Amino acid sequence: MRWLSFLRDGRATWGYVTRDGVGVVDVGARGGPADLKSAIAADALAGLAARHGDTADLPLAGLEYLPPIPNPDKILCVGLNYKAHQEETGRGGEGYPTIFVRFANAQVAHGAPMVRPQESNTLDYEGEIALVIGRAGRRIPREQALDHVAGYSIYNDGSVREFQRQTSQFTPGKNFAATGGFGPWLMTPDEVGDPRRMELITRLNGQEMQRATADLMVFDFAAIIAYCSTFTELVPGDVLVTGTPGGVGSARNPPVYMDAGDLVEVAVSPIGVLRNPVVVG
Repeated sequence: MRWLSFLRDGRATWGYVTRDGVGVVDVGARGGPADLKSAIAADALAGLAARHGDTADLPLAGLEYLPPIPNPDKILCVGLNYKAHQEETGRGGEGYPTIFVRFANAQVAHGAPMVRPQESNTLDYEGEIALVIGRAGRRIPREQALDHVAGYSIYNDGSVREFQRQTSQFTPGKNFAATGGFGPWLMTPDEVGDPRRMELITRLNGQEMQRATADLMVFDFAAIIAYCSTFTELVPGDVLVTGTPGGVGSARNPPVYMDAGDLVEVAVSPIGVLRNPVVVG
């Protein structure tokens, strides 16, 4: 199933996409838990879908999306997690995942503008696969890690390279307002199937810039969960962003950065397409 958060008449709510793919069931308006994160924490998704059925409350077309999890406890991102990206940047290969954090207020939803900040013209795309934690855990064994996944989504880890490279720490370049695209929804593991077979393609103004399958990750989904849960308890709604493949704009000659009027799309099969225009602000 595809679960999502959105605005309806100016009010934040959430629900799921109907089986025909054209409608949305507004679980929030039907008296469900406060938000999608709360429903995940209560392990209530399957029961809510069975209770509310497949009759849409509103069409999917024209929906004003929110990030699937607008209020995560934490967003942990993995850098340099594809060999091709390590090779094009000359970094990585330490034997452990490179972890940095994003803040929730640096995210934007599917369809909303990503903002190239006035301070720099080096906003770069990074198409990625995100996973959302469904069950809390600390020191999760690798062989049990995927049991803690509520679903998978799409991320564009927009990076202001100039600020990212000012020091050895990534945080400033990864947290300018409205630079991280997230959405359009969360797809449950049963519908995704084998997560290693997911294919990611990033397009800028219709031109393919990145393409890779998840089995090319240096640290796979289970390894990322196991490692992150070593130093922090993962809780329902946490977002783990699993790394970008080769082909980023900053590694090209000449570099290719995003600017006002651009359209960036990250497609992950079978999840869908995350699409964001770019503005300056």
